[in-house]
Amino acid sequence: METETLMAEVMAQRTNGGGSTPGLQRQPSFSSFPPSRSPSSISTRNDNRKPRSPQPPMLREDDGSLSSSHGSSLSPIVGRSKAGGKIRSQYPADSIENHVEYILVASFDIDRGSVMEHQYPGPISGDETMLAELMLPDQAHVRSQDWTIFFLHKDTSAEEEEKEARRERKRKRRRRKEGLEDEDDTTAGAEESEQDEDDETDDDDETSEESEDDHDPDGPPLIYVLNLVNTKHDNVAKRGAIVKAMAICTRHSFLHIYKPLLLLALEEYFRAPVLDTLASLYNALNSMDLSLLPKLSPLETFVLQASDAKDMFIEKFNQIIKQRKAADAERDSLPSALSASSAEPKGKMYAPPRDTHEFESKVNYNGIPVPIKVPTALSPETVGDFSLVKLIQTFSTPHSTQPQPFALHPHLTTSGAYTHPIIVLVNALLTQKRIIFLGHNRPSSEVAEAVLGACALASGGLLRGFVRHAFPYTDLTKVDDLLKVPGFIAGVTNPAFSYKPEWWDLLCDLPTGRMKISNRIEAAPVTEGLLFFQQLGIPVSGVGGGQQGNDSKGGVDPTGDSQFMESLLQSIANRHGENAIRAKWRSWILKFSRIATAFEETVYGASALYIGSHETDTGAYGVSGHGFVWPDETSRMRELAANVHRVEGWRSTRSYYSFVQDLARRWDKRPVRGIDLHHQHDRLRCLRLSHDQSAAIYLAFARAVEEAGSPNSSTSDLASAVSQSMTLTSDPNRRPGEQLQYDTILQLLCVIPESNSGLFYLSLGLFHPRLDVRLSVVRLLERIMEHPAGRHFWSTLGRFAKLAFFRVKREEGR
Repeated sequence: METETLMAEVMAQRTNGGGSTPGLQRQPSFSSFPPSRSPSSISTRNDNRKPRSPQPPMLREDDGSLSSSHGSSLSPIVGRSKAGGKIRSQYPADSIENHVEYILVASFDIDRGSVMEHQYPGPISGDETMLAELMLPDQAHVRSQDWTIFFLHKDTSAEEEEKEARRERKRKRRRRKEGLEDEDDTTAGAEESEQDEDDETDDDDETSEESEDDHDPDGPPLIYVLNLVNTKHDNVAKRGAIVKAMAICTRHSFLHIYKPLLLLALEEYFRAPVLDTLASLYNALNSMDLSLLPKLSPLETFVLQASDAKDMFIEKFNQIIKQRKAADAERDSLPSALSASSAEPKGKMYAPPRDTHEFESKVNYNGIPVPIKVPTALSPETVGDFSLVKLIQTFSTPHSTQPQPFALHPHLTTSGAYTHPIIVLVNALLTQKRIIFLGHNRPSSEVAEAVLGACALASGGLLRGFVRHAFPYTDLTKVDDLLKVPGFIAGVTNPAFSYKPEWWDLLCDLPTGRMKISNRIEAAPVTEGLLFFQQLGIPVSGVGGGQQGNDSKGGVDPTGDSQFMESLLQSIANRHGENAIRAKWRSWILKFSRIATAFEETVYGASALYIGSHETDTGAYGVSGHGFVWPDETSRMRELAANVHRVEGWRSTRSYYSFVQDLARRWDKRPVRGIDLHHQHDRLRCLRLSHDQSAAIYLAFARAVEEAGSPNSSTSDLASAVSQSMTLTSDPNRRPGEQLQYDTILQLLCVIPESNSGLFYLSLGLFHPRLDVRLSVVRLLERIMEHPAGRHFWSTLGRFAKLAFFRVKREEGR
């Protein structure tokens, strides 16, 4: 009770802050794969601006929807949008983009084999026979139902032409404003002015977000195909059964949301096998309204994924609902809308979601309202619905009950012959080996789920380059094309693959839960990093073949993989849940990338994985240093040597090069660049620091946040003014203000998710012997408390730390 009373007293003294949330940008176009409508029809629909759903589905009707119980008692720091504080939707109601591009139907004919029956709204490019074979997997007739997933590469020529035309119009508009346009172009410019005005906002949004989009250097975006196969027994039919498959082609990676609709639609198609059945499904899916789903920034996405709080960023949903209500009121007030809206219900009420991790909508199909839950925040390389817990348990249980040694390979068996199978799998993914998941006599949905889970396992939400080269389901007829793909991840059900070790490097047998390394795998080359540690006399793991890895209780574990897998399996045994397991894997992948950075700096003198080390090492905020933190130099060199094969194998893969590009693209968008927040927090967490050393870190954290919000917050003397010129004022694109402070706190929260102790180590500054440090930590925590995401971190902080916070507040005399 004392804590709550003190908090109320302190908050009463704070001035309420306002503001609106960051601008949310336009989703890239769905308009080509190949275009399911002509360019002329695209422009016509774009000019008309017809909404996808004139009457978006109402959520819970509640008069107090906006003053939800999810709301905070604090007045939060809310980032402002560049577009005047308006929250933008991921899928605007007036967008011409389709949720679903194509719907396909295939059937099996005893005489002709797999046949494509219908394609809607038009023929899809590519080999129809190949598509029909993928839609009808092996042994589909022996099961009443089966699911498959496969990917198609998208033709984006029309989309790129449209984007280039818009860029050209933007260049002309800029030249006219600068007075550089020729007089002959004046008339043409006047004719284009109306279209320019429509495109101006979208162009600005597209430009500002261009560096944040997930551009894949390997090619155009993928089309994800969700396919359902049903077998109906019929004595009249040949072979006594009718086998049909229906597939949905979409750009949404969360394609599992369409499963209940596919079930209904395929049953309807069995009753009425006509094109109108597909048209009805197509129109229903594309009328799904997601316009109240706000678009989150990359930092917000990470914080939301790492948190279990059901009302994280609820403010954004409230704000977009306010915008919708204002738009409804404005539309209803127009004279032309009075007659049209007379039949519509007045005063439609919207309410924020019960869990902000999922957005609830519905699809009305054949008079049936089908509820849909769309994930709000998506990680790269996360496709469909899968379970990492199931994947880990499948291969961990046989290994724990009856371990079997692996054939040694430096890239894969980093802890010797008894390396844990899941570590072998991740090593194979990171070093771009050819991987096959075999599910003999199992539904194709199981192998597809394993492939998707493996891609997410190695990605950790950080790395890319796995899904594009994944084949959730394939068969023997596609083996020639499969073998042309370097480092593929494929799911198969035909046991013939197991007898061809030259086709794969790692075989994962789902029924037995065993993995096998091919005897035809390419040997690991001798690298400069390996020679570097051998010359220093430091033992390199992964080549000795001893049993001192995962299965020897008293053995050496230089990589830390054995300890990690033990903690992971313990979490699974304690039913911590899928989100907790994904968070642990993300931490493992993040640690691996930071170790790889330190490895490159040690061996090669510099690393492409760390951009801007010259900025963080200048000590602009009073502290310097970057990268992973070890307690001592011996531990550092030992762990780097233990990871030499894994890192060197990764450095030549597509996921490595994609990660380098991603880091370079994101660096300019980082709110704070003069301090490595992760490095400094790890120093607090892992090292025994002196009072002065820890004081410098606490003061640097507090100063970074304060300076981001106000340019004069810490310039009380000449020294601090000079120091500030090295941090913010020298960069015109990072002007101090509410938005920058909002993003800076988000950047700090990304370093301290709940799985990484949260605010605990920052709160230890409340007990520092120096008063100025304690007061700075109080101000930092106050800013975090006012932040829409930070308030959740504060709520999880221990009671002892909160009492210390209020005690320091009283000492300050506020």
